[in-house]
Amino acid sequence: MLKARSGNFLVVRFRDGESLLDGLRDLGVRAGAILGGVGMLRDLVFAYWNGKEYVREPVNEPVELLSLQGNFGERDGEIVVHAHVVAGKEGGAAVGGHLMEATVHNTAELLIAELPSVAMERRPEGTGLMGLYPREKR
Repeated sequence: MLKARSGNFLVVRFRDGESLLDGLRDLGVRAGAILGGVGMLRDLVFAYWNGKEYVREPVNEPVELLSLQGNFGERDGEIVVHAHVVAGKEGGAAVGGHLMEATVHNTAELLIAELPSVAMERRPEGTGLMGLYPREKR
């Protein structure tokens, strides 16, 4: 992974074979936003929430990373990455949803904003989802 900082912004380039989610957690961002991401992925698993659980959808072929957005928060001291992905398949079909797993294929380039004066806590809710509870740090 290559990264550069400008104030509260990080520009990150992941390399072929790196786990996208592990790499994002390894950045150590505890409160922030994934503003965008492009590149390629393989071993992609996305999911959608059916009201009770996440239904996983694996994508077997390498795909173009068309869009990646999300945020960084914490639960019990652990970094939580909540990200959604849109990926383009050969022929132009797009698929997407909640990012569950992905390996970088060739490259992935992301822009991230850290929010040092905000705490972003994740808490379980009655729906079964983990709600975001942002607050200003004192």
